[in-house]
Amino acid sequence: MAVELYNDGTHKCIAFYDLVSGEGIQANQFLVVDGNHSALIDPGGDLIYNDLFMQSYKYLFTKNLEYVIGSHQDPDIISSLDKWLVGSDCKIVVPALWERFVPHFATPGKVKERIIGIPDRGMDIFLGKCSLKAIPAHFLHSEGNFQFYDPISKILFSGDLGASMVSSKESVPVDDFDSHIHSMLGFHRRYMCGNKACRFWANMVRQLDLEWVVPQHGRPFKGKPMIEKFINWIETLECGLDLMTQDHYKIP
Repeated sequence: MAVELYNDGTHKCIAFYDLVSGEGIQANQFLVVDGNHSALIDPGGDLIYNDLFMQSYKYLFTKNLEYVIGSHQDPDIISSLDKWLVGSDCKIVVPALWERFVPHFATPGKVKERIIGIPDRGMDIFLGKCSLKAIPAHFLHSEGNFQFYDPISKILFSGDLGASMVSSKESVPVDDFDSHIHSMLGFHRRYMCGNKACRFWANMVRQLDLEWVVPQHGRPFKGKPMIEKFINWIETLECGLDLMTQDHYKIP
């Protein structure tokens, strides 16, 4: 199901929420279109490639796909890379830390001269008349991890941060934050590396004008009051190394 998060006639942001079926973890994919220019963010793996191709076709002519953007290196993020390289002339934009790892998803030699590494400090990604911002989200959860902010739609594509494990209503914005916490807590405690990174992230994103925070798994957050609740929760979250003790490091 393609859901338009933003559309002013020229600039569009589309989310795909229900393409994963069977044993794969639920994951969302995103398309940003500006005029005749387009970028896919976290397009996923072979499991959904055909469906994503068909559903995105109404918004873009695939040969005009300018970028495939990956927030980090996980298979549910970008393991369909080889097919997008064959089906389009796109550039691949990934964290520089994972630049040497991502080609494992592609036919040897196919990535050469088509890969753009995002430096640790982040960068602007120019798309048509707009500029997407790759902003640092290191250790949330990947060591080299980025989120992508669209200043026109005011959407932050937040990757695994904000992910929720839900079985329905993935496209429906969160309307009761407190009751939604239970679907996020286990995932964040295990997959986020520590509160220090959470606090740095919260300080950074409060500088952005946000109308949406849209994770790669589960339900989005819409509107400044709900987004502020989410940021406040992340800021105080104990996770990852914060929860480790010697009991977690014992020889079996």
